[in-house]
This record gives sequence, structure tokens and C-alpha cells, in this order.
Amino acid sequence: MLQCAVLLTVFAQASAPAATEPEAPVYRLETGTKIPLSLWNTVSTKSAIEGDRVYLETIFPIIVNSRIVVPVGSSVAGTVTNVKRAGRVKGRAELFVRFDSLILPNGVVRDFRARVSNIDGTNPGKLDRQEGKIEGDGNKGGDAKTVGEVAVTGTVIGAIAGSAAGHTGLGSGIGAAAGATAAMIGILASRGPDAVLAKGTTVEMVLDRNLSFTEQDLDFRNAPAPARRSPQADAPKQSERPGWKPFPVGAKY
Repeated sequence: MLQCAVLLTVFAQASAPAATEPEAPVYRLETGTKIPLSLWNTVSTKSAIEGDRVYLETIFPIIVNSRIVVPVGSSVAGTVTNVKRAGRVKGRAELFVRFDSLILPNGVVRDFRARVSNIDGTNPGKLDRQEGKIEGDGNKGGDAKTVGEVAVTGTVIGAIAGSAAGHTGLGSGIGAAAGATAAMIGILASRGPDAVLAKGTTVEMVLDRNLSFTEQDLDFRNAPAPARRSPQADAPKQSERPGWKPFPVGAKY
């Protein structure tokens, strides 16, 4: 009888489910998460080619379940995937940038494919949010201004030449026509504005897949502290902004 009781006890202990340890929490960045970034290097359709690398860093912490998952200063690498210069007659410049990887300050890496979802208001270009395509600014106003300025110059020169020959009105008309023609030739020989992402530009990327991190992945105790940068230091200088021109010396406001 005692042997039966012992056997039943051993059998019960063997069949009882083993105690399981609680699962470690997983922190997940969902598809569609937007991460603000600051650009380290200038990218322009004037000089960029497919395959050029783009380097950025995060400028605002991304938090999941009250835990910082992507600290400020995390690195993001990207690639220029397509470059199209502006046409000589029509067609805007186009620039495609794909984000490839995220590197946390402790060296943890996640690969993905993400696109540009927003750019700051200082950029004169246009963004197609669905494709992540950055287009250069149009230049119709600049072309019209060029034609007008050169036509006026031609009018003045023609008037002076016509006056010397005794035909002021005829000289003005010929000069204006010649000036407009010269301006049109110059416009047709030049390209439209390039698409530019200047160093320090704030862009936003949107994830195309979930990214998961464990507690161990998010151990930043031995990670180097990110270098502190002021927005003023990172922002592109006025002279570096596309389309910027100095105010003429002696001109009045």
C-alpha cells in the first residue's frame, strides 16, 4: 500500500507542468512609425549618383511602453536610389533616397527599407509622400524675370544706338527683341533648379516593417553619450540654401 502511494506521488510530480519563467518583454516599433532625423551630408542631383550613401542621426527619442527604444543620436544610413537632373526645357529634378539601417548607440543594428515621409519647410522642393520622391523647385518665375531683365537691357542699348543714328524708337524695338531672344537662348541652354537636401535638413522617415527589441538590445549603460548639437549649428547656412542670392550691395529695402 505504501509503495502504491509513493508511486502515485512520483507520477503526479512527473506529470505536473514545469514552472515557466515569465517571457522577457519585447519592444516593437510598428510599421508606419515615423522617426525624425537630421542630415549629416548634403545630397544634390547636381553631384549625386545612384548608390551614394546618406548619413543621418535621430533628433528625438522614440518611446514604446514608457521605454526609450531609439535614443537621440542613433545613426541611420541610407542610399541614393535614383537621380534625375532637371530638363533644359521642362521637367523638374528628382531625387530618391532609401533608408537602410538603424544603429543604436550601443551598436545594436536593425536593417529595413524606409522612405522619406516629410521634409522641413525650409526646403524649396516638393515631396511626393507616397513614393518618397524629392523634386526640385520650378523656375518659371525666374525664367520670366531673366527674359524681362535682358529685354530691358536690350531696349536701353538699342535706344542709345538708335538715337545716335536718328532712329530712337526703331532702335528700342530692335534692342528689346534682341534682348528677349538672347535671354531665351540662355534659358534653353541651362537646366532647372536641382533637388537638394542640405546638411542639417530635418527629414522624417517612415518604417516599412516592424522592428523588435529586447531588454538586452536596449541596454545603453555602456553606450557613449551622443554629442550635443544645437539646431542652429546643424541648420544649413543661408548661403547653402538652394536658390539663395546675396542682396545687391547698395540696394534699398
